[in-house]
Amino acid sequence: MIIRDFTDNDLYKFSVMNAIQKKFPDAEVVYRFVNRGETPFPEGFGEALRREVDAMRTLFLTDTAEAFMRRRCYYFDNVFFDLLKGFRFNPAEVTVVQEGGRLEVEVRGLWYRTVLWEVPLMAMISELYYRMTGATPAADADDRARAKARRFEELGAELSEFGTRRRFSFEVQDRVIGILKECMPRVLNGTSNVYLAMLHDLIPMGTHPHEWFMYHGAHYGYRVANEMAMENWVDVYDGYLGIALPDTFTSTDFFKSFSTKYAKLFDGLRCDSGDPFEFTERALSYYERHRIDPKKKTVVYSDSLDLEAIARIKGHVAGRLHDVYGVGTFLTNDVGVQPLNIVIKLFEVKPKGETDFLPVVKLSDSPGKHTGDPDEIDLCKRMLKL
Repeated sequence: MIIRDFTDNDLYKFSVMNAIQKKFPDAEVVYRFVNRGETPFPEGFGEALRREVDAMRTLFLTDTAEAFMRRRCYYFDNVFFDLLKGFRFNPAEVTVVQEGGRLEVEVRGLWYRTVLWEVPLMAMISELYYRMTGATPAADADDRARAKARRFEELGAELSEFGTRRRFSFEVQDRVIGILKECMPRVLNGTSNVYLAMLHDLIPMGTHPHEWFMYHGAHYGYRVANEMAMENWVDVYDGYLGIALPDTFTSTDFFKSFSTKYAKLFDGLRCDSGDPFEFTERALSYYERHRIDPKKKTVVYSDSLDLEAIARIKGHVAGRLHDVYGVGTFLTNDVGVQPLNIVIKLFEVKPKGETDFLPVVKLSDSPGKHTGDPDEIDLCKRMLKL
């Protein structure tokens, strides 16, 4: 069994689950697997994945994990912990089909329930692929991680490990986090993986994902999506988990909605696509224009980072704001194999009262990375005058 603990998942899935069940408990959704790298999967992969999915029904929140989350995730209330304690994965929500080397995975059901499937599914697909293709970590994999950790420490680059979704294996991720904790204690902020945060006594890191904003676009309309998404988030978390995600409908549109109110309420921003240097200057200019000291705000850089990219960004920021970094595959799958280029994305939603599912879209700051129905993407761009 690849996923062996209920909390072997990223914090942001729990945080958005909590917000969903408070704001949109009756919303239904459809997620789909996207094989961006067009990797062919070996014969029998779909059946093996189905067995892993079915095994998820046995997982539950243990007393130990609950105690850890209550201590570290103080922004969750008692009602949410009661929900988690009674929660069981329902494998019937997941459809797996394989035709030749092509893999199709779909998740369908109530949003507050199905939201927890994405990260474990991706971790299962990644680890199972390497198992079935006979891949093994390189002998120097741990040495690579140590060298990176020491360099991060030298750079003074505050870092959180974000590598669950495309890890080589749980064991590799576990070892890497142990190495990071040993070799860069001054700048390791934590990990996105709640279970591994518990094992290594670290802080679980994460706030909200693109799907939160994507849903608001379909439910309320694209012109008010960013503002409504931020308002609902603040209403649930009252200022906690305050890193805003600007690039669901492009940062250009986001900053039109990011009023002084939200700029003061949110602790900072996440740069997850586009040019990080342009984003830095835009954020600095915005905060200064609104008479907010940028040094008191945080930008989390998280787009396909490696040592060279972090060194360049840090040099460009030069202390003008609080820069931190979220690093994933570069840490948890740098073991001598080609990481899979895969995602699981929200494709359709049905808010309460709707009779039909509505398409959702994401307009990235990186050219060519928009996701969703082409006609809906065109409509969104025209409505936002992009």
